[in-house]
Formats: sequence, C-alpha cells, structure tokens
Amino acid sequence: MIETFKKDVDQGLKASTKTLPSKYFYNKKGDALFVEIMKLPEYYLTRCELDIFENKTQELIDGLDIQPETYFELIELGAGDGTKTKKLLASLANQNYAFDYLPIDISANALDLLEKDLCKELPKVSVQTQQGDYFEVLASLKKSKKPKVVLFLGSNIGNMTDDLAAEFIYNLGANLQAGDKLLLGVDLIKANDIVLPAYNDSKEITAKFNLNLLDRINHELGGNFNQEQFKHQPEYDESEGIAKSFIVSTTHQTVEIKALGKSYHFTEGEKIHTEISRKYNDDLLQKIIQNTDFTLETKILDSKGYFADYILKRN
Repeated sequence: MIETFKKDVDQGLKASTKTLPSKYFYNKKGDALFVEIMKLPEYYLTRCELDIFENKTQELIDGLDIQPETYFELIELGAGDGTKTKKLLASLANQNYAFDYLPIDISANALDLLEKDLCKELPKVSVQTQQGDYFEVLASLKKSKKPKVVLFLGSNIGNMTDDLAAEFIYNLGANLQAGDKLLLGVDLIKANDIVLPAYNDSKEITAKFNLNLLDRINHELGGNFNQEQFKHQPEYDESEGIAKSFIVSTTHQTVEIKALGKSYHFTEGEKIHTEISRKYNDDLLQKIIQNTDFTLETKILDSKGYFADYILKRN
C-alpha cells in the first residue's frame, strides 16, 4: 500500500498538471472529517439519498425484485458508516429476507466501526466485512453462485471520468451473473448555487478534508507541506455538470518528500487537481452503460428531485 501511495504521489506531483488521487483522502482523520461533511447543511447529497432510503425503502426492495425465500448477498462498495444502508438492512431483516451483508471498503477503520454499530443496532443481520480493492474482493466472491445485489451509493461513481465510469460498470458486470442487480446512487445535474456550496461549506470542513491529504503525505512519506501555504478551491460548471476540487498553492514554493528523495516546485496559484464529482441525467447514464452488460430498470428520486437511485440489471 505504501509503495502504491509513493508512486501515485510522485507521478501526480511531477506531472505538468499536478494531481493527487482522491482515494488518499481517507485515513482515520479523513474518515472522521467526511462523516462531518455528510452532516453539513450544504452537503445535500447524503440527506437526499437518505430521504430515498428512509421514505422509499419498499420501492427500493420492490425494484430489486428479490424473493424473500431466495438467499442472496448484499454487497456494498465503499460502505462508510452505513447510515443509509442500515435503513434497507432493517427493512429486509424485518421482512425476513435471507441475505448476507458484505460491506467492502479500503478503510479497515471504517469497516471496524460499521461492524460494531451493526452488531448493536441490527444483531440479526449477517455481516461479513471485506477490506480491499472492489474488484479483487468481487472476484473472490464470484465463486459463490448466490444472487447478488451490489450497492454503489453516494454518487461515488461521480468521482470518475465518464470513460472510467463506463469501464468500472463494465468490470462490475464481469464479476456478476445474469440477473444480479446494481443499485447505483447518482447526483443529478443542478444549478451552481445548489452544487457549489456542497464542496465549499461555511465551516470549512471540506477544506480541512482536502488539505488533510497534504498532512497524510507529511506523516507517511516525510513531506514538508505547509498547509498555511495552500488552500482548497472547488469549481463547478453547470453546463458541463462536473464539480472539481483543487488544492492551490498560494505562493512560489518547493516541497520536499523524503520517502521519494525528491522536491516538487509550485508556482503561486498552481493547482493540484484532487477530485471530480460528476452530476448525471438519464441520457448521460444511458450513454455510460451502453457498452456494458447492464440495462436500466428503475429510477427512484428523492423528494426534491436532486438525487436518483437507479436499479440496473445484469443481462
């Protein structure tokens, strides 16, 4: 893991347009900050999808079209703290559905916390945590012939370019069987005054979350980034439908990273691109899945029409 981190940081910072992968936001501190972000008034995404899971739970279950007597695996990619999923798990358990819940996450800390919470809150639910890369875990689960429902919530698919999203969904299909389902949560294209504050909150928690990546490089790779000389800068173009996050150097400076034995130069105003958050509509999603093994079956909206959970079926 540390070698991959070193390689990704070096490749990103020596590029002509600097980048750092958003997956490295998530360490113990990053996990905690993201939980705070999800509770912010500006961060509508979690509330909107939670609205679906709280108020349209039966619609979700009906859309998945699984018989109560059929034993299946409910697999969640990037499970986090499970706030939304717990609503679905409780409803399935109350209706005596037979299933195992398999949350997959790169963060062992997040999985440990989730497992402890579920043991207290939903002791009857079978939980089998899976730490690691999504596709490595899915490949290991492929030998099981039980029907599968894969949850990919929170518009995490939006952190990918459209080409990568298409490849991701194609690879998901390669690890599933005909008839398996994908529940895909996506943020819908909306006006700038709704979207941008979600990535630039008044308490500056999102800024701390982004800049924590520099602290992580300092602690794990011996970097000497000075957070005071960088700032968080989000951007959103409604016509493009993509929100972008940057860490911006506020001065001319050089940063040394001892584990890499290298220094990296920054000009004043130079950006490190850390994340995209793609927003969707029906046409865009259809285009992304057109060369995959999935067909779109159901679309479930939150009460404001800001967010959608799509149910796709593996052909």
